[in-house]
Amino acid sequence: MLKDRFRALFGAPEDVGEGLVGAAPRVRVREVFRRFWPDTRPIRPWLWLSLVLLIVGPGLDTVAIWMFKIIIDDVLTPRNFGLLFVIAGAYLVITVLMGVVGFADHYLGDWMGERFAMDLRTRLFAHLQTLSVGFFERRQLGDVLARLTGDIAAIETVVLSGVTAILSNGFKIVFFTGALFFLRWELAAVSLVAIPLFWLLARRFARLIKQASREARRRSGSITAVAEESLGNIALVQAYNRQHAETERFRRENVGSFRAEMASTRLRALFVPLVDLLEVAGVLVVIGLGTWELTKNDISLGGLLVFLVYLGQLYSPVRAFGQLSNSMFTAAASAERVIEVLDEHPTVTTPARPRRLGRAHGVIAFHAVGFRYPGSTRDALHELSFTAAPGQTLALAGPTGAGKSTISKLLLRFYDPQAGAITLDGIDLRELDPWQLRANMALLMQETLVLDGTVRDNILWGRPEATEAELIAAATAADAHEFIQALPEGYDTRVGQRGRLLSGGQRQRLAIARAMIRNAPVLLLDEPTTGLDAVSSQRILGPLRRLMAGRTTIVVSHDLLTVREATQILYLEAGQATERGTHDELLTHNGSYAHMYRVHQRQAVPSVVSGSEPA
Repeated sequence: MLKDRFRALFGAPEDVGEGLVGAAPRVRVREVFRRFWPDTRPIRPWLWLSLVLLIVGPGLDTVAIWMFKIIIDDVLTPRNFGLLFVIAGAYLVITVLMGVVGFADHYLGDWMGERFAMDLRTRLFAHLQTLSVGFFERRQLGDVLARLTGDIAAIETVVLSGVTAILSNGFKIVFFTGALFFLRWELAAVSLVAIPLFWLLARRFARLIKQASREARRRSGSITAVAEESLGNIALVQAYNRQHAETERFRRENVGSFRAEMASTRLRALFVPLVDLLEVAGVLVVIGLGTWELTKNDISLGGLLVFLVYLGQLYSPVRAFGQLSNSMFTAAASAERVIEVLDEHPTVTTPARPRRLGRAHGVIAFHAVGFRYPGSTRDALHELSFTAAPGQTLALAGPTGAGKSTISKLLLRFYDPQAGAITLDGIDLRELDPWQLRANMALLMQETLVLDGTVRDNILWGRPEATEAELIAAATAADAHEFIQALPEGYDTRVGQRGRLLSGGQRQRLAIARAMIRNAPVLLLDEPTTGLDAVSSQRILGPLRRLMAGRTTIVVSHDLLTVREATQILYLEAGQATERGTHDELLTHNGSYAHMYRVHQRQAVPSVVSGSEPA
């Protein structure tokens, strides 16, 4: 019903489509506060100092206003100017104190807010690092980044800035209300009638504003997601002349955000004049009654004027309470998106008492493994069994979608199988700490992952504690030392985002050096020559052979010509091993492997394992 009213009065942001990002589960403001208040623990000692400043500030304001009553009633009306210099000196001292307190309060408030946001952002980032790969495969990266930045900043409004504003305005109301009742309680009682109206109006608007803010934050995630995806693949966009289509997609998400923001703006803009109207009505009533009491000498001129000043100062924090309510609901819409991520749990967890592994020998075994991706209706692997031992190379061949890369993901425990078991040296991987398991594996992926840092940084990712000699030895074994030395700053040369300042072959050799320096007993090669030309493919064969020597190697490839010299070949179809054996055995069998091999002969490339030409 509330949503229908919102759509009818202010237009529906959903009219331009649902966007890339779904809405987060709704959360009440008090739940937001409960969830994130523990994050204030490091700054709580400073919160007490802030509380003192919040009390002192309104107190000084109250005293400063009272000084005007003394000037009017004790100096100007009786024309007793002897007190003027004393009052002026006192007012100067109060003004200086107000400046000092105001500066300390403002600086401390900003410091606490930024520190809170920094710690919470770091906590969310650390939590994202623990989530399973499947989470990132289901999510738009741009939306995750939006939650990590803008949405985190909004939470500070609820937990710190909002609480500080509530206390500050609360103390102002207490001091100014006390002064009003001290001056003339009858007038004070009449003037406070408008305050409940302020509150009711604020609550009415806050609910509608939260609806608009929730949609605006969702659209913000969609905008970032579209921008990240499009700009991250700008070469593809331009190659296929999709610039206009991507711009239209970006515009469509912006239109949704624009409509949501404008709906919120219309509500806020309407709220302010309604509050002003209530405030003016209250002041006019007080002026009328105050003037009548002034004629009866029940209140002095200075008392009436200062009463009106206090009343104006009182309405200001009351109005701020209403606006703060709107801001809190707006911030809560962002907090919902952060809570949604924090409530995500990794699908792969460390057992309560993990088995100790140390450096593994390297015997890999699949025992009737079955696996299905979350949300999928078919098995990616079905009752798959095989064994690979140190010094052996197991090649996984088959058409796209057969389950080859899934095996690598299961070995790294990005996922756990739903049926069967995978063991390393006879230990079920689910009994191992994923950190310790992955320390025994080196991965060379189809997409060569190189980070925006120096050559040295990228190689040392394999083993950060490695020495300079080990670094150079790994680069030399990967046939990378020569080209690295030719770079402008050698090992300290930055490689650019995703290594774009290097050629494909250079990036691959850098990745091989990273795997070399890791010196893990198990090696996973996922399409290691994909995307390389014949010369570059030939160039990395030597480093690959050195990397594979003595290790348990699993090669994932859809190109049969790159795996024919493996110790054992598994041919996968629809997640099942339909054929297994050596290259010659499978050709003799004359099944699917032999058929696919004959198709690929026309496009022969050097073998990863032997480098020999196709038969």
